[in-house]
Amino acid sequence: MPAFICNTCGTQYAPSDKPPSNCPICDDERQYVTPQGQTWTTLDSLRGRAYNAWRELEPNLLSVVTFPAFGIGQRAELLRTPHGNILWDCITLIDRATVEIINAMGGLKAIAISHPHYYSCMVEWSEAFGGVPVYIHANDRKWVMRGGPTVQFWEGETKELLPGVTLIRSGGHYPGGAVLHWAAGAGGKGALLSGDIVQVVADNKSVTFMWSFPNFIPLSAPRVEGVINSLKPYKFDRIHGAFLDRTIWSDGNGVLERSAERYLKMIRGDGSYELR
Repeated sequence: MPAFICNTCGTQYAPSDKPPSNCPICDDERQYVTPQGQTWTTLDSLRGRAYNAWRELEPNLLSVVTFPAFGIGQRAELLRTPHGNILWDCITLIDRATVEIINAMGGLKAIAISHPHYYSCMVEWSEAFGGVPVYIHANDRKWVMRGGPTVQFWEGETKELLPGVTLIRSGGHYPGGAVLHWAAGAGGKGALLSGDIVQVVADNKSVTFMWSFPNFIPLSAPRVEGVINSLKPYKFDRIHGAFLDRTIWSDGNGVLERSAERYLKMIRGDGSYELR
């Protein structure tokens, strides 16, 4: 039986003889169903019309993006370390070329995903690399639409995946929203792989936070404060966001602090605040 994939968010569902009646992830106010209604595809169909492209973001960190854009359009990031490789976040398309490229770089030790919008074809990715674990925070368990023995739910506020590579539960627009801290990134100054829990915006000079990005629903002040507080113990010069060409290249901690200050003043209605 085919494992149907939602065209809008790119999430793959458990194999079935017909498409699901709806996509709960898209029915939720943080995502959307298009005016044309719910539609589905399969991985075989996607493989016939799309491909993955690679780009080096910095030494030992590469991004992979599907063209033409599919689903939400996020990038996955392959982090290479002396202790093994981690795939951060996930995209729907997994094909033979992608598997061969990653295997040529040492394969995968694990997959870690920031939040439900990027679960995509995580089980297919895991199986393609011998059943490596897929780490998802337990607070977001209800949003897993295709599970399996490789999906591992971690709990608490942090989890060290490999030496110097740490998952941090920051919350944000999902209670289990996570980011990945890479201590050796940015030439040893530290890098944050933020998904859209901390969203790098178009100017590449600041970040923002939202409850729903497509529906323009802001995130509450307490939730933003929770994100900021979760990251205070960590040093990072660089922030690699969820989308193509969205990276803060320097002063990551400072950018995060100033962006949060701006956001909180605006959402609280502080009339004295002026854009700098």
